[in-house]
Amino acid sequence: MSRRLVSLTLDTLEDLPRPCRQCVYWELDPVSADRACAAGDPGLEKEAWVSQTLLEWGSCGKLVYVDGMPAGFVLYAPPAYVPRSMAFPTSPVSADAALLMTANVVPAFAGGGLGRMLVQGVARDLTKRGIKAIEAFGDAKFGDAADPAGTCVAPADFFLSVGFKTVRPHPRFPRLRLELRTALSWKSDVEYALEKLLGSMSPETLLRPVRPAPATRSTAS
Repeated sequence: MSRRLVSLTLDTLEDLPRPCRQCVYWELDPVSADRACAAGDPGLEKEAWVSQTLLEWGSCGKLVYVDGMPAGFVLYAPPAYVPRSMAFPTSPVSADAALLMTANVVPAFAGGGLGRMLVQGVARDLTKRGIKAIEAFGDAKFGDAADPAGTCVAPADFFLSVGFKTVRPHPRFPRLRLELRTALSWKSDVEYALEKLLGSMSPETLLRPVRPAPATRSTAS
């Protein structure tokens, strides 16, 4: 099973699940979002937002493909590009952080670590751009039959499971934060380097005992 992570572009935007492709929950303020939906084609507003954000700020999303099939995505941007971010009771997002707007993994691929893979891809991208943290609004009642919610706000439990910490509690929409230095852990880097090193060595080299270097006599200067 091959897994591939790519950046969101106007071309790959078409690979988002259709409901997400037509959703402007995050990209517009509540009033403008309602107007776009009433007008009948919010997908155009979504495309315009992605285009503007790519031009002015840069990469604002990641998609993961499993065996060539789109299996999940995340969207992220500075809070200034996300009008909805100011509508939450736990806003505003910290000045040194980008906002992870939403994360979604196709149910058929859930439980395979794709969510963590997507978040780590975001972390690598933002670290290169000098951003210190990712923040997100989580839904603490996601999936609660007594209080149904849409899927635009990802479950708070998901963010906690991939390393986020709560920075402003709320019974419904806590604000969570992930320091990028913890997202790109030294353990992952060391394991990758070790795998690369071992992969470049022949079995004979791996099995050959290492002889200690002969002792040398040092003289005081």
